[in-house]
Amino acid sequence: MRLTDIMSNAGLSSYAEIALILFMVAFAMIAIRVFLPSRKKDFDRASRLPLEDAPKATSTREGA
Repeated sequence: MRLTDIMSNAGLSSYAEIALILFMVAFAMIAIRVFLPSRKKDFDRASRLPLEDAPKATSTREGA
């Protein structure tokens, strides 16, 4: 008996279908979370981060 005969009769096609369904569910959940109107404030704040000035470095040593 060859390995291809064993694998073709093992019935592993259901694993691929289950993986596809899990991927679709995860993708839908991420897409819904990204496009929620309540997330707009967070995305607006994050989009301005590169334009903000860097915080000024403060010296921790006394007398410097």
